[in-house]
Amino acid sequence: MHANYRLGIDAGGTFTDFVIADRDSGEVKLFKALSTPSDPTLAIENGLKLIAEDLGADPAKIVSNCDLCINGTTVGLNALITHSGGKTGLICTAGHEDSIEIRNGHKEDGYRYDPEYPAAVMLVPRYLRRGVCERILSDGSVRQPIVEEDVREACTLFKNEGVETVAISFVWSVLNPIHERRAAEIVREMMPHAILTVGSELYPQIREYTRTSTAVVNAYLAPVMRKYVAAVDAYFRSLGARQPVRYFQSNGGLAIGQVMTDRSVYAINSGPASAPQAGLYVSAPFKRRNVITVDMGGTSFDITLTKDGQTNLNKNIDFLRYRIGVPMIQVETLGAGGGSIGWIDSLGILQVGPQSAGADPGPACYGEGGIEPTTTDANLVLGYLNPEGLLGGKLPLDLAKAREALGKVAKPLGMSVERAAYGMFTIVNSNMVNGIRRVSVERGYDPRDFVLVGAGGATAAHITALAREMGIDTIILPKLASGLCAFGQIISDVKYNYMATAPARLDNSKAYRRINSLFRDIEARAVQHLRKDGFRKGDIDIKRSLDMRYVGQVHECTVDIDTFEIGDKTIDRVKDAFHKRHEELYTYAERHNAVEVVNIESTLYGRIDKPKPPRLARGVPTAKALKGHRRAIFRASGQTTRTPIYDGSLLGAGASISGPAIIEEVTTTIVIEPGWTARLDASGSYIITRKRK
Repeated sequence: MHANYRLGIDAGGTFTDFVIADRDSGEVKLFKALSTPSDPTLAIENGLKLIAEDLGADPAKIVSNCDLCINGTTVGLNALITHSGGKTGLICTAGHEDSIEIRNGHKEDGYRYDPEYPAAVMLVPRYLRRGVCERILSDGSVRQPIVEEDVREACTLFKNEGVETVAISFVWSVLNPIHERRAAEIVREMMPHAILTVGSELYPQIREYTRTSTAVVNAYLAPVMRKYVAAVDAYFRSLGARQPVRYFQSNGGLAIGQVMTDRSVYAINSGPASAPQAGLYVSAPFKRRNVITVDMGGTSFDITLTKDGQTNLNKNIDFLRYRIGVPMIQVETLGAGGGSIGWIDSLGILQVGPQSAGADPGPACYGEGGIEPTTTDANLVLGYLNPEGLLGGKLPLDLAKAREALGKVAKPLGMSVERAAYGMFTIVNSNMVNGIRRVSVERGYDPRDFVLVGAGGATAAHITALAREMGIDTIILPKLASGLCAFGQIISDVKYNYMATAPARLDNSKAYRRINSLFRDIEARAVQHLRKDGFRKGDIDIKRSLDMRYVGQVHECTVDIDTFEIGDKTIDRVKDAFHKRHEELYTYAERHNAVEVVNIESTLYGRIDKPKPPRLARGVPTAKALKGHRRAIFRASGQTTRTPIYDGSLLGAGASISGPAIIEEVTTTIVIEPGWTARLDASGSYIITRKRK
């Protein structure tokens, strides 16, 4: 076996997706296995068995012939959702033990004035937040030297209470980390087996609450990620992996396992963060760089937006009610998936989600014990899904059980099962459209300027309906749609974010020299990190950004700049970039006002060779791919339409199909509503366009 493979694994709430690319031929294959939340490595083992059966080689042979194995995981996200992280202790400046509870003095947006909205669950209980007498001032000077005995007393308490992970965050440590470093030395001395997170190292930027909260979340997730990474790394080593496993980070890049343990906060959105890269990749043959990528899986619906080839990043956000400062791909997630459950609220109105049947017991039609009506059950009743089963027949569907489950909402509403099914279909689509509007319209983007890229196993059944509602005329749906996030992993680079705080008005050469010096310092450390990781200097790219604001403003915005020395001759380029960005975000700029920098950031990429792009051969004539017809519903009345069904595996480049039609791929089903036409491109993607009236 001389093939040279690259393997991407994306562990979702219901399915774990596997994409394996032959780097020589460009052939890409997709496999799915049911997720195993109690032991995620079991799903990886099951998926590798499926790959082995297809390729005719044992898993060890396949893994040993992979130049890279990449894993995106929901382990960190699930631990935060279920509050199942490690027992955490916090060492902070005396008097600031409650900063993570006081937060910014108010609840999250949307609940700010709701007295009945409960407080967030604290990841560190009050008795494990220990104050230390020390004080650094805002100019970096030491007002109160650290009292080391306070740190030792905290460590004694932590040891007695079974604390396994510790966060340290002192006031103004970003300007002078001497006290945090000394506290860290004491913790390592007294608690050598504890995992340690130092705030000024993880998130060296201004704002004590954000830095402390980020450090606490990181510490809380670290034991979970360390256990998971150790298990996955050991499993792949046992199979003869040539390289250490790379893990996908929520910043949109890859990292080795040690980094994912040390910087576990970057694992939170590990899975969906690869979608924008994949969306851009499949849109490139069509010269489209404005992309909205939507991923509907079994449990959730994830949305990302990319404008002019740049994906939106979030910093300083409340995620699951916890403030996180580090950059994360901006992913809008809502409970709308194939397993989303239909129910009737107290007003007698039909709702769908966010509750989900997940992988266990799953939709009623799976026949695994589920009895609640789900989106998948509705799609089966509507005639969109093949009653003979999904995954090429490996997952049989029970139409009778789907109809029985839908009766739970149809009967109380006094309507037919078919009309109830279309009602659920419409409502879940409306929920998803509202999510798309939040990342586009509500942030100043017109969705009609974007192409809609479909990802996830359930998306293709809804994609034309979503585009119709949004006024989008062009859809790109790859044959690999149900595993697009896993595909996005194998075409991504290693990526690390390095930050520093640099409060300074941009009006003198002293400020310029300080900013330049900080950039050089963090970039030198980052390059050294990547060189140790095996990258040559020529394979490393650097992108810079500044957090800037007008003097007197409370909040800043992030401004991308080129890599150049800031000085009297170049400062106008920096200021102009800020004015333009401010105008983009807020519709105005104050070019006469003084400008200041708050933080700086360098993003470093270690470029990895990409697999050869796949090319699709011409298939059989479209008429020969016709499998037959099925009665499907495209109207709220429940009226059925005789709809042609095509075998997607027989279609090749150039095939064109007009709706209404259904294309059955092995891992997804594409519903083409009336008025839409799908053409299969040689790049392996369907481009679906709407007939203009």
